[in-house]
Amino acid sequence: MKFALIQERKNPPDRRVVLSPLQAAGFESAFAKAELLVESSPIRIFEDASYSNEGLTVTADVSHADVMIGVKEVPVNALIPEKKYFFFSHTIKKQPYNRDLLRAILDRKIELYDHETIVDENNSRLIGFGRYAGLVGAYNAFRALGLRDELFQLPKVNDLADFESVKKELLKIKAELPPINIIATGTGKVAGGIREILEVLEIHELTPKEFLQLAHFKNEQTVFTQLDVEDYYVRKDGLKPTKTECYNNPELLESDFKKFSAVGDLLITGHFYGDGAPYFFTKEDIKSDQFNISLVADVSCDIDGPIACTIRSSTIENPLYGYDPMTEKEVAFKTPRSITVMAVDNLPCELPKDASEGFGEMFLEHVFPAFFNNDADGILERARMTTPEGTLTPRFSYLEDYVNEAKTKF
Repeated sequence: MKFALIQERKNPPDRRVVLSPLQAAGFESAFAKAELLVESSPIRIFEDASYSNEGLTVTADVSHADVMIGVKEVPVNALIPEKKYFFFSHTIKKQPYNRDLLRAILDRKIELYDHETIVDENNSRLIGFGRYAGLVGAYNAFRALGLRDELFQLPKVNDLADFESVKKELLKIKAELPPINIIATGTGKVAGGIREILEVLEIHELTPKEFLQLAHFKNEQTVFTQLDVEDYYVRKDGLKPTKTECYNNPELLESDFKKFSAVGDLLITGHFYGDGAPYFFTKEDIKSDQFNISLVADVSCDIDGPIACTIRSSTIENPLYGYDPMTEKEVAFKTPRSITVMAVDNLPCELPKDASEGFGEMFLEHVFPAFFNNDADGILERARMTTPEGTLTPRFSYLEDYVNEAKTKF
């Protein structure tokens, strides 16, 4: 079976790749029946020569491969009919901007395996860039703090070589951190990345209950607390919700985040937000004198969603903007009484080498073996969104109305 690492063609350019040169060479060695081609790319974090030096075939034409493996969406005009494709399609939530892409995939009888749909039997994701989103997002939070308050200067992650360089830069500013109260949300891979940054800075952790006590006295050190769903949601009947209820029965819930926003100065989000769940805070909540948060690093980045001051995504080039609570409009991020927002939606792109290597490890462990063991664990079958006949698989049949609304047939 022939596999191909395809060139990333989406703009803005993404330098990530699913396998590093060493991982690609190891894959070919581990699976005797596999052949791996590398499509030539001028932007990939690893140069073509680094793959060639590992004995891999680098070519401008990979059309004879069976399985195409990329990171971001493949433009419609680059899709090759009747192939298997792996990439982030951003269609499983019925995103309007990629409706035509999924329509084209069906019309061209392509088998699509979205990286987001690669899950175990408990529906837990097996691969992703979540850790790296958390790492970069949390770093960017402190970079924003230094810039806004003119405390210190941190370079952009995008200008650093790797995560080791990131840690070295953070250690330089550790002693310059002001006494602020930091809230981190989530418990998954994104939240784990956020936590790594907080640990590099050796910031003292408080339980949520301890954190709320800061409302009664002046804090003189940098502290953080990490919140899970049971901490910031309550049931409408006043009872404490279970985690299962928080994820599966959002209609029972309402936000209890106000008690934390009255104490926190900096919010770094790493939570999962499900359809129908209550907002953490609304635009009206932000107008309250009791709302204390003045800087938000919204790693989760749900636009006009649970974090009401995230009114648009930002970019690696210009990652910060301000939100004026009174006018509900965007302002310059240093504007007095505004909330500084960092809402870059492609954070792992800033650490392309580390992110690629980490992603490759997960892909080698969970995905490639399924091609050679008759998909013994059901990895491929669960992930497969479309069939060679041009139809949606039963697991993704809920997208039928979505693709039927596409304006174009391909």
